[in-house]
Amino acid sequence: MNFGDRVLLLTLNRTEFFEAVLAINALGAIAVPVNFRLTPPEVAFIARDSGARAVFTEPALAPLVSAVRQDVPDLGLAIVMGADAEGDALGYEDLVAEGGPAFAPVDLPEDTPSLILYTSGTTGTPKGAVLSHSNMVGQSITCIRAMRYDRGDDVGFLASPVFHVAALGSVAPMLMLGATTVIHPLKAFDPTEMLDVWERERITTVFLVPVQWQAVCADPTAAGRDLALRVISWGAAPASDTVLRAMAETFPKALVVAVFGQTEMSPITCVLDGDDAIRKLGSVGKPVPTIQTRIVDDEMNDVAPGTVGEIVYRGPTMMQGYWQNPAATADAFAGGWFHSGDLVRQDEEGFVYVVDRKKDMIISGGENIYCAEVENVLFGHPRIREAAVVGRPDPKWTEVPVAIVALDDDGDDLTVDELAAWLEDKLARYKHPKDVVVVDALPRNASGKVVKGELRKAHGANDVAVV
Repeated sequence: MNFGDRVLLLTLNRTEFFEAVLAINALGAIAVPVNFRLTPPEVAFIARDSGARAVFTEPALAPLVSAVRQDVPDLGLAIVMGADAEGDALGYEDLVAEGGPAFAPVDLPEDTPSLILYTSGTTGTPKGAVLSHSNMVGQSITCIRAMRYDRGDDVGFLASPVFHVAALGSVAPMLMLGATTVIHPLKAFDPTEMLDVWERERITTVFLVPVQWQAVCADPTAAGRDLALRVISWGAAPASDTVLRAMAETFPKALVVAVFGQTEMSPITCVLDGDDAIRKLGSVGKPVPTIQTRIVDDEMNDVAPGTVGEIVYRGPTMMQGYWQNPAATADAFAGGWFHSGDLVRQDEEGFVYVVDRKKDMIISGGENIYCAEVENVLFGHPRIREAAVVGRPDPKWTEVPVAIVALDDDGDDLTVDELAAWLEDKLARYKHPKDVVVVDALPRNASGKVVKGELRKAHGANDVAVV
């Protein structure tokens, strides 16, 4: 393995993943974590796009890796963790036991690429965000400040999939501090089992997505436990005031922190401290002091406070660009700032509110409808557990909003008329969903985000009567 080589990592949550990433980086090579839920063609695209020549994997994913290697001959080396290797693959433990010549330190400038993290692909072909060693140092400093890590005896808890930036971004500061991280295996979410681990391992800091916090707080054993939690954080999706209050009431000794960002920014860009969580409900917090932010219109002019615009960034956590994709990189950095694609507004106190993804806006009868704004209102409905809004083509209005919801009860379906009556004093009529689709649960990717593309494909093309 040589300086600059790319190496895929296709594993579940395990300690060897981080050993491999550190070893790859120590050689000056670049780690490319891959979502194990992808299909062989999707993984093959990443393998070809990154130009990877080797892959770390494990027995459960061996069939997937085998299929990819047949499609991508250049992916010549496979190293299997946790079991004896078969065929032409090498065993991870065998290589560790074998040892080798004394390691000669490699000169690694701070701007040397460390990771290529491919975007989820929910809106198109994945792009590989290139993060450097200095990007991860910047992320660590941000996390240390946001989570108030001021000592080395914290015990972190990793429930995010290791291929996701949330996992790498949360482990990096713990490594910098010499603190412990407990890695939770990936399997069906069991809040009671998770609470058992927190209690047994004396976990002090945890990040979960809101739907997971909702389940944890609803667990009947949660409140009476002897826990060491001091910081509980959430992100990746909106949290209702019901969930936030439940977190504060269930874990009264813990600071509730919301984090917001994206892969291209390593990832945290905004933080909402627990003291402001209810007062500034719906906000993702204030930009972290280590990065520069602007909120701009399409001509890169700054907009006034309270006006919707795109938030753009510069700073030490900003990616180097998209791997071998100069067109996408130039587009992302137009005007010298990284364009997040997030439409936001900022209040007079500096708190940022995400209105929508720029590409996710619905234009109905010439009016802009921001899906996140409608969703945030729907979260307050007493029967709605989850909600997402997508656009559906309409012959009169060009496009109308449709609500896809999961209900908290087993009662009758939620009708458009019932929802409209409830929304009457909460949302302008032109923003009201013109159809309601009830599902058991919304589709989510590995980071807990709703997969809007899947919802549009399933529910955005049918004819609907406008009410």
